[in-house]
Amino acid sequence: MTDDNRVADVARSLRALVDAASPGDRLPGVRELSRRYRASAVTVTAAVGQLATAGLVRAEPGRGTFVTDRAARPEPDYAWQTGALGPARVDADRAARLGGYGSPDHVPLSWGYLAPELLPQEDLRRLGARAVRSTRAWAMTPPAGSPDLRRVLAAPYRVDPQDVLVVPGGQAGLVVALRTLAEPGDTVLTESPGYPGALLAAQSAGLHVVSVPADAEGVRVDLLADALERTRARVVVLQPSYANPTGAVLGADRRRELLDLVVRHGAFVVEDDWARHLAIDGPAPAPLLADDAHGHVVTVTTLSKPASPGLRLGAVVARGPAGQRMRAARTADDLGVAPVVQEVAHGLLTSAAWPRHVRRLRTELATRRDALVDALRTTLPEARVTTVPRGGLHLWVRLDHGVDTRALTAAADAAGVLVGDGRHFYVDEPPAPHLRLSFGAASPAQIAEGVRALGGLLRA
Repeated sequence: MTDDNRVADVARSLRALVDAASPGDRLPGVRELSRRYRASAVTVTAAVGQLATAGLVRAEPGRGTFVTDRAARPEPDYAWQTGALGPARVDADRAARLGGYGSPDHVPLSWGYLAPELLPQEDLRRLGARAVRSTRAWAMTPPAGSPDLRRVLAAPYRVDPQDVLVVPGGQAGLVVALRTLAEPGDTVLTESPGYPGALLAAQSAGLHVVSVPADAEGVRVDLLADALERTRARVVVLQPSYANPTGAVLGADRRRELLDLVVRHGAFVVEDDWARHLAIDGPAPAPLLADDAHGHVVTVTTLSKPASPGLRLGAVVARGPAGQRMRAARTADDLGVAPVVQEVAHGLLTSAAWPRHVRRLRTELATRRDALVDALRTTLPEARVTTVPRGGLHLWVRLDHGVDTRALTAAADAAGVLVGDGRHFYVDEPPAPHLRLSFGAASPAQIAEGVRALGGLLRA
């Protein structure tokens, strides 16, 4: 059980204690509550803090914590805020799904990060301990990022370090790119099925999203051409390599056609290069940026996927005025990523541990991907694998017509298996029922267990 869940459990028990008490009654001390609920003092203190925030108790330093007189406090009425705020931009349900990861007891068959045993945790601890002792970790860096880190991040893309903007993760990179390249109310084009985070980033920027169908070779460029003509959109968001959720890699012919197309239309491509370090079968394809001479491609990359979900660090590579505007926007946002995080990232990327980690990842991900494909083919043949991905973390699975993926994912969650509802990867109505299954966070044994449980639910 996570610490947050334990705090919630203790808070519920304390709420029952408070409900049975009278205003002014004093709660037992933290030590007594720790014994009573078999929880740490930190957990109890956090639970009491939740009750204090809700106005159920008040703390008086030196005296204790007392039950408040709720009759004297009217229930808050926030209805006025809805009118003042206007329509919500960001789809709260989709956002909750993107950030949801179940509990430690769930089999994680839909999770966009790596299992703890696949992370370079010892290296990160060692580098973190070194970083906090560095004076650079506590000194101000330029808002665009430390010069040393920008040089390291620029090298694989063969760009000027000045064109690199350090951001707190790939999702933040998508937000700053879309917010800078388009004005609120503009149309942005994205592949479908596609990464839900791109849709959320577009919504956050106040953009209208129009989807373009994708297949096993990535976005349909012929249909993208029609969409650009029809909408006059200036921005296209794509994952050309190991797309989430399909695993598709944009074919060579389509890459050339895509770049020719955006040049003709004077448009930008935001290339979400999220899985550059998660290649399995051979090296990752070259980024679109490598074939773009005139700044039509803006590339977003991240370390949160291959290194650690807690290492919230990524980069945006953008040239020309677009890059200048993004760097200015980041200054307005928060003056940059914490220097200590940048120090850890720089230390990792320049250490001998990094290439070893990437090589190990390739082997481990191949084992888990193959275990998932085999489990589906032997245990759940009615779930059809559309493409065996050559990299990334996800498998896109087609189900029989008539399967209600909303009900199936809810039933799987109740049974302790976390799976991805295919509906959330479409902007509009899905053409067929799909699931996204992930292999980066589950062990081969967990994969087998999860697929068996999913098969039982489907057949029921």
